[in-house]
Amino acid sequence: MLIKLQRIKTKKIKNFQNSKYKVPIYSKNKLLKESSLFLKWYLPKVIKKKIQKKIEYKLKSNFLKILEKLKYKNDIFVHRDFHVSNLMDYKNDISIIDSQDAVYGNIAYDLASLIDDVRFKTTNKEKKEILNYYKKKNKKLNYKKLQNDFEILSVLRNLKIIGIFTRLSVRDKKDNYLKLIPYAWKLIELRIKNNNNLHQLKMILDQYFLKNKEKIYEN
Repeated sequence: MLIKLQRIKTKKIKNFQNSKYKVPIYSKNKLLKESSLFLKWYLPKVIKKKIQKKIEYKLKSNFLKILEKLKYKNDIFVHRDFHVSNLMDYKNDISIIDSQDAVYGNIAYDLASLIDDVRFKTTNKEKKEILNYYKKKNKKLNYKKLQNDFEILSVLRNLKIIGIFTRLSVRDKKDNYLKLIPYAWKLIELRIKNNNNLHQLKMILDQYFLKNKEKIYEN
């Protein structure tokens, strides 16, 4: 289904209001803005106030460097919320919902959101099998480049998710999402450990966050 989705080439359509709509590009600025949700919402809850600005600057600078290390262009249709909860069984086939935020972006983004789904736990073996199956079906891809982008986007996406879940708790009083944050950290640890482009980020997260990953808030 994902491979089929990624073959979509239509970039301009008429929407339900019969007006023209151009599918936007998933730019690095947009990815940076999303990753910064971690800085805005989660960071103030676990880092002492006197060093918050320092850590925020370190992380934002590093996010920018990491985004420059992505290998693939923004030329593939990206659902942007492609995970099990948005795949529905309909008439003995799989249908997809929640496509309103679709963009043209990196080929690895939806793959990362499917395999490293924070709401649906799978074993590392299962994750590897799914990734290898995708690679097998896309033999023309450069697997080294795909692996690099997959790891970078998975880490940044899960940092964004940690920020979103914290926002849901703080702003909307939906504390039930907080229980998913430790698994999001586990996914980040899984993807960050073997990628040289993520080494500096790993050092920052190890020092200031991962030692307290089970602790949601620090008063």
